[in-house]
Amino acid sequence: MMATTHVFAGVSVAALVTTVAPEVTPAAVVAVAAICGGFAPDLDLPADHRKTLHFPVYYAGCALAAGVAALVVPTTVTVALAMFFLAAALHCVMDAAGGGLEFKPWEGTSEQAVYDHYHGRWIRPRRWIRYDGAPEDLLLASALAVPGLIVFDGPVRDLLVVLLVVSVGYTAIRKPLVVVGEWLLPKLPPRVLAVLPERILPIEDGALEERSD
Repeated sequence: MMATTHVFAGVSVAALVTTVAPEVTPAAVVAVAAICGGFAPDLDLPADHRKTLHFPVYYAGCALAAGVAALVVPTTVTVALAMFFLAAALHCVMDAAGGGLEFKPWEGTSEQAVYDHYHGRWIRPRRWIRYDGAPEDLLLASALAVPGLIVFDGPVRDLLVVLLVVSVGYTAIRKPLVVVGEWLLPKLPPRVLAVLPERILPIEDGALEERSD
């Protein structure tokens, strides 16, 4: 799924927390923690995507521990940590519900959705959302954005509006980007290809292939 979809999912939970317990911590802090947690796992995009920073079990464990701490000692720090780890865990679960890790995920050939470090294996994609930037991904992102747009105001709401616009734009260019990539990547010099994610490599006929772990 799109990074923005993950962010909106985290913010939806933050909106619920802010609505149910507004006295616990400033709404902006809860929202920012959710935004950071929802986006953080995808910082591994230049590395081993959906593996290096994706920890479905460990994030869930941290979220549980931080959640208990927030209930026992409800401070800005404990609530923010609980929100961060919960959004990060939700991100990993959502990746497993989406498409596989491949250059053209709409073809449905990959069985790698997100890596489970605890069990030492890849979780297979369910493809309920066929691929990041699919029309249904945009629909889900739009629905998840609504609670945050209603509950939060100021810079947080402005950011959510910007992310929603980005989501629409990305959906529009998702497949054309692959066409550009198929044309461009085989033409890049070896020193540039060396710094690209290893799972995508140019091959002789100019297409791209996924390199499994």
